[in-house]
Amino acid sequence: MELRLTDEQKMVQQTIRKFVEKELMPLENDVLRNEREGKPSLPPGKLKELQLKAKEAGFWGINTPEEYGGADLGQMMLALVYMEVAKTFVPFSFGGSADNILYYANEEQKKKYLIPTINGDKKSCFAMTEPGAGSDTQNIKMTAVKDGNEWVLNGEKTFITGGNEADFVMAIAITDKELHKSTRGREGVTCFIVDRDMGWKSEYIHTMGEWGPAGLVFDNVRVPEENILGELNKGYNLGLEWIGFARWIVGARAVGAAERVMQMSIDYAKERETFGKPIADRQAIQIMIADSAVEIDAARWLVLNAAYTLDQGEDNRHLASMAKLYGANMGNRVIDRALQIHGGMGYTRELPLERWYREARLWRIYDGTDEIQRVIISRNLLKGHVKLGQFI
Repeated sequence: MELRLTDEQKMVQQTIRKFVEKELMPLENDVLRNEREGKPSLPPGKLKELQLKAKEAGFWGINTPEEYGGADLGQMMLALVYMEVAKTFVPFSFGGSADNILYYANEEQKKKYLIPTINGDKKSCFAMTEPGAGSDTQNIKMTAVKDGNEWVLNGEKTFITGGNEADFVMAIAITDKELHKSTRGREGVTCFIVDRDMGWKSEYIHTMGEWGPAGLVFDNVRVPEENILGELNKGYNLGLEWIGFARWIVGARAVGAAERVMQMSIDYAKERETFGKPIADRQAIQIMIADSAVEIDAARWLVLNAAYTLDQGEDNRHLASMAKLYGANMGNRVIDRALQIHGGMGYTRELPLERWYREARLWRIYDGTDEIQRVIISRNLLKGHVKLGQFI
């Protein structure tokens, strides 16, 4: 049993860390200023420029199979990468990647959608959540009705990440109402690849954070039969696979952000003086720093365990829920403490803490709420699907 990173993993971690410190962190003040003025966080073309710099360093398609020109680093490496990138709030993602479920495309679909997405020529999004169906995926209402060689889609999706920018959406819709009802939502739904020019509309949803999801409207949108992704009536499993991957990644991002804000707090506590002494000498501050350090490392190991399990080809859904639940809540607590340590300055928009504070609150909601993670974890244990201490 090995509890330390390999030399290769350390090298990747350090390379990404240097990239974040050199290319991303210097942009933070510009991002804060742009957002205060209501402008996009990064000017047009800047993300692409950063992605190409990362490509020069060898980071392109970090989770993309080698046959598609990617690095295919594996899940453990991916976890380490996300932790490092999350140490800045500058919006960045590596180029050369595509949604995990898009690899289920047939050969024609790969040519039309997968390859252009990997190359950065097209942008995609995934749409399962609806106004009345978030964690309760059985309550999906959007329908797709067969009409000749086409399917006619009607309904709404909400809180769709990337929905305002996407060229196409992978949308889940009911294709067999009776089957959907009899299987309690596990069958009878299908995933469709739907180009924007087929007629769906998107609308920006304003939130308390800088994240701007979309509401999507499908009004008699006609989709050709060949745009079914995967199997007819089997779209629910694709949805679970998409969400399952996203869950433990939330935990990884929380670890990175929490580590950054806590280091900011340690540095500030050494400099800030009250009554002639640095606040680092105050026991109340020391307790917050100690508790945060313990929680960050606990979350780190949960995330790495979920990633390692997936690398072994094993089912990591239970661990993904644990990493998401604990990681998201840990991030909220640590960022709250960091803001408290910084006092009034932490509450201002001169520092990024209040921005992280608003962003962190979302971690406990999207890709499965705290409550649904607890349902999953307890159900697995009570029904004997997993046992305590099984994943060691």
